[in-house]
Amino acid sequence: MDAIVKMLEKHQPFFEKISRNIYLQAIKDGFLGCMPIVLTSSIFLLIATLPGVVGITLPQPLIDWCNKLYNFTMGVMGIMVAGTTAKNFTASMNRRMPAGKVLNDGSTMVAAQCSMLLLAVTQFTTKFNGSELSVFDCTSMGTRGLFSAYIAAFITVWVYKFCVSRDLTIKLPKEVPGAIAQNFRDIIPFGGAVIICGIIDVVVRNLMGVPFSELLIKLLSPLFTAAENYPGLILIQAATAFFWFIGVHGPSIVQPGIDPIRLANQAENLQVLLAGGHPAHSLTFNMSLVGEFGGTGATFIVPLLLILFMKSKQLKAVGKASIVPVAFAVNEPLLFGAPMILNPYMLIPFVAAGCVNVSVAKFFIDNVGMNGFSFVVPWATPAPIGIFITTNFQLIALVFVAIIILLDAIIYLPFLKAYDKLLCDQEAERAAELGLESDGAATITASTSAPAVEQTAASVEPTAAAADSKPVADQPEPASDASAKKDVDGLKVLVLCAGAGTSAMLANAIKEGAAQTGENIASSAGAYGQHTAIMDQYDVIVLAPQVRSYYNDMKADTDRLGIKLLAPRGKEYIDLTRDPAGAIKWLRENLD
Repeated sequence: MDAIVKMLEKHQPFFEKISRNIYLQAIKDGFLGCMPIVLTSSIFLLIATLPGVVGITLPQPLIDWCNKLYNFTMGVMGIMVAGTTAKNFTASMNRRMPAGKVLNDGSTMVAAQCSMLLLAVTQFTTKFNGSELSVFDCTSMGTRGLFSAYIAAFITVWVYKFCVSRDLTIKLPKEVPGAIAQNFRDIIPFGGAVIICGIIDVVVRNLMGVPFSELLIKLLSPLFTAAENYPGLILIQAATAFFWFIGVHGPSIVQPGIDPIRLANQAENLQVLLAGGHPAHSLTFNMSLVGEFGGTGATFIVPLLLILFMKSKQLKAVGKASIVPVAFAVNEPLLFGAPMILNPYMLIPFVAAGCVNVSVAKFFIDNVGMNGFSFVVPWATPAPIGIFITTNFQLIALVFVAIIILLDAIIYLPFLKAYDKLLCDQEAERAAELGLESDGAATITASTSAPAVEQTAASVEPTAAAADSKPVADQPEPASDASAKKDVDGLKVLVLCAGAGTSAMLANAIKEGAAQTGENIASSAGAYGQHTAIMDQYDVIVLAPQVRSYYNDMKADTDRLGIKLLAPRGKEYIDLTRDPAGAIKWLRENLD
């Protein structure tokens, strides 16, 4: 087991480098920026379709209205993603621009959307009521055009970088207002990006006979086909869990490459379901409800196992603290509290549980008659409920849920018991050292059990955060009593994580602590990648452990804006979420 940990530590810089790749970051953050489209459009679909499942007939005008709202949101998602991806890629590129050279993210956003239309959409003429009409084929404006959206975004930003870096812009006299001058400066890079994508479109259509978006789907279809069999689904899930195990946010690395096909498959499943058929695609957006049942690692049942079957005070406490968050797919308290991240006892079940779940799901879809997932539900929906909804309320889905809960418990329990024995032995030894009564299991107070927790986590804590070797490791030491009295009145704090779930835990603790101590502190939670437009409104930004690997990129922005950046390690972060007054003290101690 020690050899496994050493091997993972040796290669961790490589995995961290992958997670910080600016292209992957732009895709992930751009897609996250459009998640309201996915979630909102699914609500209108549910309104239009689910009443019929229970025999309720809605007025046709209401159904048509809901379908229109879906088509004008989800149906143009590709265009929107082109813009948000370009905007986030521009932010990353601006950190690498020469001094005094800045790319206009508003202009790159619009240029990328225009370029995406050139790559993905076909225009043709048709006759309607005796008149000729110019028509756009909207098929690739939505999720089918996501690859075209990404390519358009990257080409656009690189063209802007090339032009701005070399001053290939139209310059106006300094007397011209800045907003007008900026519009003229953007003409050449805007035109260049659009022309290049237009040329690519002409070449591909003439050589291959298909639009660029169809070419990408055709070239990648063997990969997609392979990914929807058992080995493909297992590989996707294993990679997601493995990256998280070594302290890197796995979904951020794995999912951007498969999101287009997952969404396209789910949309196709919905069409088949509405037509009265059997939705058969298993590689869909909400397959994450199965593979990440309760969060990455399929940890839904783990807190209950800790509470019912473990003897260690540490594991029982972690189980009680994490059972509610894990039910809503926020499993960081479990990952960093047990800990499970880089814990050699947990590697096999952490990777295997999700792989078993997706394999059983495919078997049920292919052989038992369970529907493939058709509706999109929010990521924080409790997994059993989400699976029941998105399979169109099939009773067989409840049987499936019961089976994977049982299988996950069987997979995790032996490893948890082995880890529990180790902790109990350590707690008993510490109790004996302290001269306390012990009957084989540690009978120690919370204050004396804390060192045991630290000792247990010591082997994994230094590597649990992806950026421990970075400047983030040089966090300020705890301040003296005098510095602990620093004024934090009027402080505005923004806490960031991957999906605004973990960050909300600390943000709420800070709010509660401010109320307890009488401090005037405002705290908010957000998702990394969606913070750029609001970060200048805050005095302090805190990165949750799952986004620590972005510390260096974030530091460049916060230093420029004069914002204090903090990045507590995994266990420290979880402790702060449980101690509101301690969170306020921690803020005081870490202010310069």
